[in-house]
Amino acid sequence: MNKKSEKHILELSGSSYQIGFTHGENAKEKVHRTLETYERMFHQKAAMSWKDSKEKGLLHLQAIETYNSNYLEEMEGLAKGAGVSFEDILAINARSEIALITAPDGCTSFALTKPKSSKTWLAQNWDWKGSQLDALVQLNIEQAGLPSIQMVTEAGIIGKIGSNSAGLGVCLNALVTDTWQPKVPIHLGLRAVLESSSLKEAISKVDNNQMASAAHFLIASKSEEAIGMEVSPVYTGKITSDRGIVTHTNHICSAGLKERIVEEALSNSFTRLTTINSLLDQLDGKNSTKGDLFQILSNHDHFPDSICRHSLPKQSEREEIDTVFSIVMDLTDGELEWVEGRPCE
Repeated sequence: MNKKSEKHILELSGSSYQIGFTHGENAKEKVHRTLETYERMFHQKAAMSWKDSKEKGLLHLQAIETYNSNYLEEMEGLAKGAGVSFEDILAINARSEIALITAPDGCTSFALTKPKSSKTWLAQNWDWKGSQLDALVQLNIEQAGLPSIQMVTEAGIIGKIGSNSAGLGVCLNALVTDTWQPKVPIHLGLRAVLESSSLKEAISKVDNNQMASAAHFLIASKSEEAIGMEVSPVYTGKITSDRGIVTHTNHICSAGLKERIVEEALSNSFTRLTTINSLLDQLDGKNSTKGDLFQILSNHDHFPDSICRHSLPKQSEREEIDTVFSIVMDLTDGELEWVEGRPCE
C-alpha cells in the first residue's frame, strides 16, 4: 500500500452546485484517481467498458431526481470543477451498483451505546484497494437548513462515512450479492443519513427498499440507539443493539434478507465478526477512549483474516484488500478522528 500522505480536508458551503464545484476544483487530481481506479476495476472485474459503466449509472438518474435532486446539482458542479463529465461523476457515485459481486469491499464496523458505554461511539475500518489511499478526502459540508457534516470519502463521491452536528453518524459495510435495481445508489443513501437530524429521520431515508443494491449501514445517534440497516432493493433488515453493542462485517445477518437474496461472502467476514464481538465483550465500555477503539481496529487475531487487513502476495484478487482508513466517532462529544492507511502503523 502507498505511503500515507497529509490529509486533504475540504471546507464546502453554498448551493449544491457550489459545494460540488469546490470539491471538484480542489481535489481534481484525486477525483481523476478515483475515476482511473474504477474504470480499470469495472473493465477487469465486470468486463464493462467505461462507456457501459456510465450508461448503467444513468439508469439511476430518475430515482435520484425523485429522492433528492440536489445531489444531481452537486454532481454537476463536481464534474465542472474537476474538468470531467457529469456521467463520469454519476458512475463513481453508483460504483457499488456497477461493481457489485465482482469487487466486494471489506470493512469491520461497530457501535457502542448505553448500557455498554456511557457515550455513543461509532467506528470502523474501511477496507478496499490500497490504491484508493491517494484518493481520500475529508469533506466538511455546511448547507442551509441541514446539520453540518464531517465525512471521509473517495474524491468525487458525495456520500460515505462520517457524522454530523446533530450527533448522528454512519458506517458502511459491503454485502457480496448481485441484487440490483435502478433505485438510489447506496452512497447517496449514506449522504442522506448524514443530512438527517434524528435517528428516525435517518432510518426513513434508507428504509423500505429504497436503495439500489445491498449493503449494511450502521447508524447511531448521541441521544438514541444504534441500529444496523441491511438495505437492498427487495428487503430491508434491521439489527438492534445487544447490550449496547452493534457489530457488522461483510455478510448478511438478518434472516429476512438471507431468505430473499443470494450472497457469496468470504470466510474472513465471519472470522472478523467473531473477533470484534469477543473484543467488545472484553472492553471496559464505561471508560473507553478513542485510543482503545483504534487499538481494537488494529487487531491482528487470525491474520490475514483479521480486523486490520493486509493484502498479501499469495491471496486471491478478491481477498487482496487493505485497510485504507480507520475512523472513530465520539457522537456524544461531536468528535471525529480518522487515520489514513492501516491503524496498526
